[in-house]
Amino acid sequence: MSAVTIPVYRYRWAPTGLMTRRQLRAVGLRPAGHDPVAEIRWRRGNRVAYLYDPAQALPVRPMTPGRARAVAAMLRARRTCPECRREQTYCIPRSMGACLPCADTLGLAS
Repeated sequence: MSAVTIPVYRYRWAPTGLMTRRQLRAVGLRPAGHDPVAEIRWRRGNRVAYLYDPAQALPVRPMTPGRARAVAAMLRARRTCPECRREQTYCIPRSMGACLPCADTLGLAS
């Protein structure tokens, strides 16, 4: 079985009509499990953006109360300091692993 290759375009050279995930989301669509039909490479191939066909895309699923609770719980977990267990008004930096006051007392802040 051979691997399927997709067309690769340089930055700003992609054909019109194809969209990235963010562009799909901006118009209320999602890839819906379809594979990308092309890709854009720039910065000597170190950056890649996959392109999707909007004709195959489906509308974004609506936010249900259960999904809203799950997202709120995930964001609350990102704001809760593992050291002092207090919820902060900002997301805890992963590089420090603790809120700013705890990082200062533990010597983690540089």
